[in-house]
Amino acid sequence: MMKFNIKMESTVDSLQPGLMVQPPVPSHLLYPDSDGKPMAENTLQYRWIVRLVTNLKQLLKDEMAFVAGDLLWYPVQVEHPPAPCQAPDAMVVLGRPDGDRGSYKQWEEDNMAPQVVFEILSPSNTMSEMAAKQQFYEQYGVLEMFFYNPQSHDFWGYQRAAATDRFVLVTPLHLPWTSPLLNIRFERSGDGLVLYHPDGEPFKEPGELFAERDLARQERDRALAKLRELGIDPETL
Repeated sequence: MMKFNIKMESTVDSLQPGLMVQPPVPSHLLYPDSDGKPMAENTLQYRWIVRLVTNLKQLLKDEMAFVAGDLLWYPVQVEHPPAPCQAPDAMVVLGRPDGDRGSYKQWEEDNMAPQVVFEILSPSNTMSEMAAKQQFYEQYGVLEMFFYNPQSHDFWGYQRAAATDRFVLVTPLHLPWTSPLLNIRFERSGDGLVLYHPDGEPFKEPGELFAERDLARQERDRALAKLRELGIDPETL
């Protein structure tokens, strides 16, 4: 009988440490939906953020636009964390549909960056932190960015027509000033910064907007009911 002397080697032992294949990092670890930071640190900051988001949604309700507040924006894909990201207090993406998102992953959105962002400062924010945000927004294609401290009333912004252009500084000395992209007007009053819709109406508290919307709906329902009383089918008009 022939004998075969076969030397078996462990596959694991033969692998070189530098050649170990790393499994892909799960998406929820690469791009978490939360950064663990609070949306706001005080009621004044919170009220400003909610007012901004609500009025911007109202402004763009008939447009193809996505408006969000405190949503993480990931501009690029990565293989390993941390992925570069920011969560603007309010952001506008013209050309993207409204709807729910856990985060804004730009490569899933036709690679469209937010064109407009707002930052409402709190007492704990530092200028170095704001400078880092400005650098991030400039690097990843934002066209208009605005910073406002509702306690000190400090305001500044930057605007450019294209992502390859240099930013133009917007300061209180330039107010009143109108956003080329959103056509909203920035003014300064004794109470600080005031924003106006294109029709001249100031940005309102969410409760006021909801009340106006409900009133308009009631008036519409009454008008439709009156047409039906007259024997007119509103669907035929």
